Amino acid sequence: MKANEPRSGPRRLARCAWWGLPLLVAGGVGLEITRLERIAGSPFPVTPPPRFSSITASAADALPGLGDLLVPEPRSVTRGQTLLRVFEELGLDASDARVAASAATEHIDPRRLRAGDRFSAYFGTEGSVARVVFDVDERGRLELLRSSGGWHSDWRPYRLMTHERVVGGSLGGGLESSVAAAGAPAMVAYRLADVFQWDLDFNRDLRVGDRFAVAYGEVRADGRFQRVGEIEAAVYENQGRLLEAYRHGEDGAYYDGDGRPLRKQFLRSPLEFSRVTSRFSHRRFHPVLKTYRPHYGVDYGAPTGTPVRVTASGVVVSAAWNDGGGRMVVVRHPNAFQTSYLHLSRFADGVRAGVRVAQGQVIGFVGSTGLATAAHLDYRVRQNGRYIDPLSVRNEPVPALEGAELERFFARRDDLRHRLGGGESFALAPSLEAQVGG
Repeated sequence: MKANEPRSGPRRLARCAWWGLPLLVAGGVGLEITRLERIAGSPFPVTPPPRFSSITASAADALPGLGDLLVPEPRSVTRGQTLLRVFEELGLDASDARVAASAATEHIDPRRLRAGDRFSAYFGTEGSVARVVFDVDERGRLELLRSSGGWHSDWRPYRLMTHERVVGGSLGGGLESSVAAAGAPAMVAYRLADVFQWDLDFNRDLRVGDRFAVAYGEVRADGRFQRVGEIEAAVYENQGRLLEAYRHGEDGAYYDGDGRPLRKQFLRSPLEFSRVTSRFSHRRFHPVLKTYRPHYGVDYGAPTGTPVRVTASGVVVSAAWNDGGGRMVVVRHPNAFQTSYLHLSRFADGVRAGVRVAQGQVIGFVGSTGLATAAHLDYRVRQNGRYIDPLSVRNEPVPALEGAELERFFARRDDLRHRLGGGESFALAPSLEAQVGG
């Protein structure tokens, strides 16, 4: 053995330490980065770290207290979960969970807790939850803090503000995807369908190339988006026909450019989104009976469970089984009209004979009961006891604005037209793309 061999062990150890130290430091930094990324990705605030006047060579000296930073874990309430259960699943024992739940009920109604409600739990280094923060509807933020005396709550109400947004675009496929492509949440598409539901059948009237512009409210709580507010104005160009809608008055009704209300006696369709699979006919081949017979309604294909809306206000005549029609609702309306809704999977709660229903109210759900080969709605209309084609029903509007109220509407309409980008009148512009700035 050579004389220097006994010293090779320490040298090898020193070399390993020299190369291994950076790896250990890098690993520690990586863990802290992951920790901080989780914090940054949370919608809830974190306990602020201390401020530093300088950075030293030692990470522990440079970042005092970083190990005590509370790390939030965003979570949401699950289906059927109670407030007490929320705390128990965060690791609290039964007694501690009851104290925390009691502190929370000062601002959270346990009966209004819904699946999907957001909250965030903050865990200390020992792994136990030290803080829980709830978003309470749009009202505020509830913070529950653990202390030596149990749990106490801190309530901070949100500052709600509505910001107006204006978007415009053209129909490239579905209305929802086209609205999203224009930069608005998909919910705006459903609101748009509600606004024009008396003049546009969104199952059959829309065409690729249609153009639209919408001014709507965006509700924010402390600067964070909460939901889509009301549509204040909208224009839709459909096959050369220009439709305008302006929200006006205390009841938030919509009117066209001349002050005529958009609301009419009948909706264009009992379903918000579907497709016509069979039309009104005096001689149609029945797919089940295999014979030709009259078809006195319009069939709308839609998945089982799709909500069915009553097309006009009235009184329910019957909500019962009707042999070939399956579960069926019949509603009586003014001017000797009567509508029927066949093949329902079930009735909506409270819908029964003698009950008054309002236009647009859900009265049942699409199904395939009775003589039906697939899920669909058979919608029928009668006037003076005679069946008529539902797609040909003439809609009579409710009374228009008059006098001073009409003048106030015109002033608001002109302001909204300018905000949409259309100037004094959309009829003057060659295309809607030019009207909203292309």
